[in-house]
Amino acid sequence: MDFPYSRLRRWPDVEADNLQAYDATDLLLVERALSLGVDGREIAVIGDEYGAITLALTSAGLDGIRVHQDLATGRRALARNAAELDLAGFSSHELDATLLDGARLVLLQLPKALSELEEIADAVARWAAPDAVLVAGGRVKHMTIAQNEVLGRSFAQVQAERAERKSRLVAASAPRPVPGEPPFPVTARHDGLVLVAHGGAFAGARLDIGTRVLLDVLGLAGSQLRKNTSASAESGPNAPESARSSGVVNDGHVSPAPAVVDLGCGTGALAVSCALAHPESRVIATDRSAAAVASARATVAANGVAERVTVMHDDAGSELADASADIVLLNPPFHLGSSVHTGAATRLFEAAARILRPGGELFTVFNSSLGYRAELTRLIGTTEQVHRTPKFTVTRSIRR
Repeated sequence: MDFPYSRLRRWPDVEADNLQAYDATDLLLVERALSLGVDGREIAVIGDEYGAITLALTSAGLDGIRVHQDLATGRRALARNAAELDLAGFSSHELDATLLDGARLVLLQLPKALSELEEIADAVARWAAPDAVLVAGGRVKHMTIAQNEVLGRSFAQVQAERAERKSRLVAASAPRPVPGEPPFPVTARHDGLVLVAHGGAFAGARLDIGTRVLLDVLGLAGSQLRKNTSASAESGPNAPESARSSGVVNDGHVSPAPAVVDLGCGTGALAVSCALAHPESRVIATDRSAAAVASARATVAANGVAERVTVMHDDAGSELADASADIVLLNPPFHLGSSVHTGAATRLFEAAARILRPGGELFTVFNSSLGYRAELTRLIGTTEQVHRTPKFTVTRSIRR
């Protein structure tokens, strides 16, 4: 099959000369699906990063393929690539029964986290056809025996195949009977904070070290964030729209109700902690991962702050208005897929610069070895180090 893989783009995800929108694993999964002769309506695709698998199969004449992508960037890239190639006939779904009902072949780009793989394998065994086969693939250097063991919990037969082009496929068949309740989400308590996590959420239901450091420095249970936010809301009949959107207007005056954005919220620890400690705040939590968003929404509900926290599935806060935030909290990733790359953090810094009002503040925690301070100063404004541990640095940047 002569599919134009080179025409695929990663946009709106980070693009660079050394980053492409497909890999050998995509090609192997496509070749396997075509060799099996399964009807398109019986195929589900999971983890198709930028649409290479879905669009190659659609181009080959398979109609009705169902696809689940965790990342908002992947969903937008798939839509853009499909439009560019004038392809249609597939549908997008969450990781649920609508994706898998009646599916006899499930194609999977193996995720990094074993917990995410466990949730996916359980979903396939739970909702797909009784004779469903899951064909999972990945780059050999990132594959482990533990992945086979996880698949073995949901399938009676798991067979790793010979490596080709530095990628390998693993076929799992004979789905096992599933327990009454899915294994995810899971819940954990942390000093009065309840965290709920799906398998694909970073750090699971644990409070990751970077977030803990940022919480301690901000003093979300104390007065520091209150001091920073209470001074940020402007008042008066001529207050700008950004201030009015952050406050409650009474008799022509805007009372302080600071707008706080947890950018890349994960399970929602920062957003919920802020809402619990500062009930006057209006909090928005946003993440590009569907698993993170589902986790954050469950965390918000578990902590009783659903009326004060809005959770959005979005790419780098793209749906938030310019100059609409008083405070942005950020614990940025430093990986793109399996590669260490600063591009993901840079996109979030740029997003913070756009959504912060002039004089608004960005609090960032990052691995000290990454040295983001100069970049934060360039993109946001004056940046100071407020705390440093042997591993993490917390900075405060003021939007110029």
